[in-house]
Amino acid sequence: MEREISSIDAGWWVVSHEQKLWLPQGELPHGPAEAFGLAGARGSVIGSWQGETVWLIRENREENMGSVRQIIDRDAGLFQLVGRGVQLAEFYRSHRWCGYCGHEMHLSKSENACLCGHCHQRYYPQIAPCIIVAIRRGDEILLAQHQRHRNGIHTVLAGFVEVGETLEQTVAREVMEESNIKVKNVRYVTSQPWPFPHSLMMAFMAEYDEGELKHDEKELIDAGWYRYDNLPQLPPAGTVARRLIEDTVALCRAEAE
Repeated sequence: MEREISSIDAGWWVVSHEQKLWLPQGELPHGPAEAFGLAGARGSVIGSWQGETVWLIRENREENMGSVRQIIDRDAGLFQLVGRGVQLAEFYRSHRWCGYCGHEMHLSKSENACLCGHCHQRYYPQIAPCIIVAIRRGDEILLAQHQRHRNGIHTVLAGFVEVGETLEQTVAREVMEESNIKVKNVRYVTSQPWPFPHSLMMAFMAEYDEGELKHDEKELIDAGWYRYDNLPQLPPAGTVARRLIEDTVALCRAEAE
């Protein structure tokens, strides 16, 4: 529930607008509201981190607005809470009006939802499920450079779940579409909330089955098989992609020894 922030309120401050995050000096604000000029703004509590409150303020500070990716190397728990705040801010911004009757909506006082007082529809934040998968072939792992990654980073394959699919079907389809290969022994590993803009990444490991590698040029700049001890630039630590790669490398190394 939103309320006016007082000068004595303190904690971590997620100030977000249009999927951007306020990062003065490149850091997430931490401390008393008064120190950051936040007293008088309207905000809500979205969680706690190391015993301190995490606040969400839906406001555009204009200067020093950046991407959540800038703090991706922070502790996973704090990054997850910040991502939660950015997603909630965007949800509230995009649900000001009811999609059924067009009337203005208001925020629920008891849960993260938008309510229409005219037709009584209730909207909750939408989450887009997607898969991410590390594929192993002997002592090699399949890595690709995505079109959206122009900084040389190579990572594993990923894609959104389509209507009517199981997660395993999504893995098979996405891998075939992006690399032209089939996989086997697909197994679930873990999951990670991914606020870009509102995804839940479900991570898998799989083994190469058959097919000649041919990457989808619309999605990927290139793709290739890389030996576990000779890898290109990888995603940052703390991402589920990096964990999948490191887990695959550990398997390859254990077999090699």
